[in-house]
Parts: sequence; C-alpha cells; structure tokens
Amino acid sequence: MSDGPTTPPTPPTPSTAETPEEEPVLGANEDELEAAGVDLDVAEAAAPDREIAVEVGENIVEVRNLTVKFGGLLALDDVSFNIRRGEILGLIGPNGAGKTTCFNAMTGVYKPTSGDVLLEGQSIKGQKQHRITRLGLARTFQNIRLFGEMTALENVVVGLDARHRTSVPGALLRLPRHTREEKSSIERGMALLEFVGIADHAADLSRSLPYGSQRRLEIARALATDPKVLCLDEPAAGFNPAEKEDLMDLIRTIRADGYTVLLIEHDMKLVMGVTDRIVVLEFGRKLADDVPQEIRNDPRVIAAYLGEPEDDVA
Repeated sequence: MSDGPTTPPTPPTPSTAETPEEEPVLGANEDELEAAGVDLDVAEAAAPDREIAVEVGENIVEVRNLTVKFGGLLALDDVSFNIRRGEILGLIGPNGAGKTTCFNAMTGVYKPTSGDVLLEGQSIKGQKQHRITRLGLARTFQNIRLFGEMTALENVVVGLDARHRTSVPGALLRLPRHTREEKSSIERGMALLEFVGIADHAADLSRSLPYGSQRRLEIARALATDPKVLCLDEPAAGFNPAEKEDLMDLIRTIRADGYTVLLIEHDMKLVMGVTDRIVVLEFGRKLADDVPQEIRNDPRVIAAYLGEPEDDVA
C-alpha cells in the first residue's frame, strides 16, 4: 500500500472480440456510471487500483466439485461453477437448495468436506475468513451485521482497516504512517458512503439508520476491503419494490465501477433484471448454469420452483 491515497486508473473495458457474441461486454464503464448519476471522482475513490491477475471476462473464481456434509446430511453435493471477472453472477434455488451453504464454504465460514475454491487460480479452501477477505473475496450477510454503536463512517473505516499496515505501537504512538492511513480512511470512507448513496448518514449511529440504509452500509463496508469479488447474500431481503429497483441500480453501478459480483437472491425479478448469468442449485446439486433468458425458460428450473405437474410425476 502506498503512503497516501492515490487516484486509480479505470480498468479497461474489453472489446467485443474478447467475449462470446451473445454475452454482454463486461468491465468498468464510465458511460454507465455517468448515466447513473455517479461522480467519476467518487467512483474512482470508491474503487482503488486492485491488483487483479486475470483479464476481464476470464475466470476469477472457480468452484470445483465443492461438497459440504453436516454429519449425515449432504448439504452441498459436488457443485462446480465459475465466476468471470466483470460479471454479475446470480446463485439461486428454492429454500434449502444449498445457496448459503455454498456461499459460506466459499468465504471460509464452513470448511468444505471435499472439493476446492480457487481465486485467481490459487486455492483458498480452508483459509480463515479474514484471510479470504484480504485475498479479495468479501461478503455481506443475510442478517445485517453492523457495529450498532459506531457511526456509519466508523463502520466503513473498520473495513478499510483490513488493508492497513500500521502496527499497534505505530497506532498508539501516532507515527506518520498511521496518520496518513487514518486520513486516507476518512476520505475514502466518505467516498464509499457517497458511492452507495448514504453520505448524509455518515455521522449517524448505524443502529439508528433506516433498514435500507443499513443494507447499503453493509455493502459499503464490504467494498472498503478492496474486494476482487463482492458476494451479496440476499441484499434485497425486507425491501419494498421501490427499494429493490434502487438496489438493482446500485448493483449495476458497482459492476460498472469495475467490480465482480456474486449475488444470492430470492427475488426472481431482481435476479433476472440485474445478472449476466445464473447458476441454479436444487437439493445441494447444480441444476443449471446459463444466461437469464435461458434460465427463465428452463423446464427443470420451473419445476424446481413450482413443482412437477401431477401427470409428469405419475
């Protein structure tokens, strides 16, 4: 990390020749950011120069034959899929399909029984949660986990601390590196709050924020860790339709700023409206992996959500 804040270059937008014709062109997009009303200086401050080893459109995460057992219960059964840099990937399925189990196994909450998870080609299986976060896989939780007695800005600064190099003695003695990092944290923390649309709540205690703002604050705190992949676990839970539309805009803006997103969500309208590709799980197994339009019309997916017609069952 440098001694002071830097203005990062915007990641390159891939040419259409680098991706299959039927797939969208992925990556940071200044036109999308401007169309969303995002100040480009704020966007640059929110997305610093992340050292990413793969090109836009290549696999940044590979889940290989991931299996998770709890005693005699097989919660995840030999699941494999990838996440490409610059895309929004949806992970969906009926209740009990294994979505959150997969999320937890990827991010270090659970230890996989077998299989592997690779980030930029390197295995992260069995790593501690904080280590996986530092390597670049950050997440939010289905149940909000904020520090209620801290302000919104302080919550984001906690996330930024994951990248600080000041030692404890350095912090106690307020050495120059600590002072520089502290100043940088406040500046970038405010930029992140503005980026997710809650800068006016910076000085408010997180427990006093409206529910929707708490969700956005969790996203800002996850972004503060400089993730290569941002994992969102049901971010629209409890939202009304207008809030869901706003969330879709925010997720698109996050991707336009150069992030890769993995999204678990029950709301099919939101998933279909914001993702580039969808992986479907059922009973712990992968059922389908395709673009939203194909998933929408897949008889297996329809049956998984709605049940088989009685004639077919007979």
